[in-house]
Amino acid sequence: MKYLLIFLLVLAIFVVSVTLGAQNDQQVTFNYLLAQGEFRISTLLAFLFAAGFIIGWLICGLFWLRVRLQLARAERKIKRLEQQVAPVAASGVSNTAPAVKD
Repeated sequence: MKYLLIFLLVLAIFVVSVTLGAQNDQQVTFNYLLAQGEFRISTLLAFLFAAGFIIGWLICGLFWLRVRLQLARAERKIKRLEQQVAPVAASGVSNTAPAVKD
């Protein structure tokens, strides 16, 4: 449900940006690092929104991947520690004799 709401929000933002851009057919000069270009404002708005969306997902994906790798390492460490504890518990001293001598 949460992902559906996020998708609808992103879709609404994209539709609004395309609608606003379609109403503005002006040519604008866009200066970027190495050059500059003349673009219609609707094309520029849609392109920059898409680029920001993709960059955001890439950054979130990298953080998610890092967390998943940390989780996998932690699970392997837990399994290794459980294997070390299991032989000690299996061969542990089961004291059936009374603690007090007669």
